[in-house]
Amino acid sequence: MGAETISEFFYRLRIDTHIGCSPGALRDVMHDLEKAILDTAEAWEQKSVADGKKRSVIGAVDETFLQEMMLVFMDLPSGYLLFEKISDNRRYDTWQAFVAARLANLGAVVQYLVSDRAKALIKLAETGQECLSVPDLFHILHDLTKSYSLSIASRLKNARKQLKKCQVYLGKNVENQQTQILAATKEEEVTLWKDVLKNYREHLENLSLIVHPWRISGSTSQNSKQVKDQLRAEVNALEELADTHELPEKEAVLTKVRKQLGALSAVVDFWWQGVWHDLQQLALTPMWEHWVVELLLPLMYWQAQLSRTRCPRRKARILEALELVRVRFEAHPVTQQMAPDVLADWQVWAAEHVKTFHRTSSAVEGRNGYLSQMQHNHRGLPKHRHKVWTVLHNFDCRAQDGTTPAARFFGRSFPDLFETVLATIDDLPLPRQRKRAVALSC
Repeated sequence: MGAETISEFFYRLRIDTHIGCSPGALRDVMHDLEKAILDTAEAWEQKSVADGKKRSVIGAVDETFLQEMMLVFMDLPSGYLLFEKISDNRRYDTWQAFVAARLANLGAVVQYLVSDRAKALIKLAETGQECLSVPDLFHILHDLTKSYSLSIASRLKNARKQLKKCQVYLGKNVENQQTQILAATKEEEVTLWKDVLKNYREHLENLSLIVHPWRISGSTSQNSKQVKDQLRAEVNALEELADTHELPEKEAVLTKVRKQLGALSAVVDFWWQGVWHDLQQLALTPMWEHWVVELLLPLMYWQAQLSRTRCPRRKARILEALELVRVRFEAHPVTQQMAPDVLADWQVWAAEHVKTFHRTSSAVEGRNGYLSQMQHNHRGLPKHRHKVWTVLHNFDCRAQDGTTPAARFFGRSFPDLFETVLATIDDLPLPRQRKRAVALSC
C-alpha cells in the first residue's frame, strides 16, 4: 500500500463500501489490520528490551469496569501502559501474577506504586514488589470534597434564595423597616457562606500545593515530616471550619484521610534520596550543591508543574514561585559562568529527576475515562480490540514534543506505526462483478 496514511486508508475503505465491497471482506481487512498492529508492537518491544537495560517503573495501578473488569498498570513518567488486562477478579494474587510477568518480560523494576487504598494494591506494592505504596492525592481530595462541599453549597444556595425573596418583598414595601432588617440579615448570611466556601476551597488547594519537594512559598526544600505536619494542619483547619459552622460530622472521612498522610508525604523523602544518591556520585562543592538543590531543580520542577496545572488559582501561585526561583537562578554566579552547552546538560539531568516525582494516578483515571467513552462509541468492546487500543496509546499517542509513551519509556524512537502496518496490508478486495450475460437476461 506504499506510503498511504491511515486516514487515506479508511477514507478509501468508506468509498469501497459504497461501491459494493462486502462487510465481510472489510471485516477481514480490519482483523488483518488489528493483528498487524499487535505483531508490530510486540516486535518493537522485544527489540527494545534486547539491550538488557534495567528500567525503573513508577507505576499507577487501578481497575476500570467496561463489559468486563479491566486491570490497568501504567508507568507514570512516560505514560506507557504496561498492560490493560481483562480479569474476573482484582485480588492480590491476580495483580501480582500480571505485574511480575510483565516486569520480567521488560526487565524492569518498580520504584513505587501510586494507587487508592485497596488492600490488594497496598500489598502488591509492599509485599509483591517490595516498594513504597503511595496514596493517591486525587482520591484524598475527592473524599474531602464529597464530605463538605454539598453541605456548604446547599446552605449558600438557600441563603441566596431567602435573600432574593426578601429583596422582592422589599421592592414592594420599601418603607417596611422589619423587612429591611431581614434583608440585611440575609445578605450577611450570603456573605458568610461565600467566605466559608472560599476558605474551604483554599484549604483544599493548600493540600495540593503542600505535597511537593519544595514549599510553594520561597521554594525552600522540605522533607516528609514537614510535609506531613502541614497536611495535618490543613485537615485540622477543615475540621475546625466544619465545627464552627455546624456542618455535618464526617469523622470517618477525616480519620481515613489522616491515616494516609504519612504514606503520602513519604514520597518526598523517597524522591530526595534518589537526588542525593546521584549528587554524591558527582562530588560537588557546597556552592554547586546549593545551586542544584535550591535553584536548578526547583526551576525545572515548577516549570513542569505549571504546564500540567489547569486551576487558575494554583497556576498563579506556581507561576509566582517559578518567577522567584528564575530570578535567583539567573543571578547566581554558577549560572552566569557556566557554558550554554553544559547548562543544557544540567537542565536535562534535572528534568529527568523532576519526572520521577508523582503523587496521583490521574493519568490512569483519564485513560479509564477514555476507554469508557470508546466503549460507548463502539456500542460495546469488540473482542481483543482493547489490546489494539493499548498499542495505539503506547506507539501512536503523541505529546506536544512529538514523542510517544513508548519512545519515552524505552528511550528510543520508533517508525510511524500506521505507515509500518499499512505497508503489510494488501489492497482492499474488489466488489463482486456479475457476468454481463446474466445481468442482461434479468
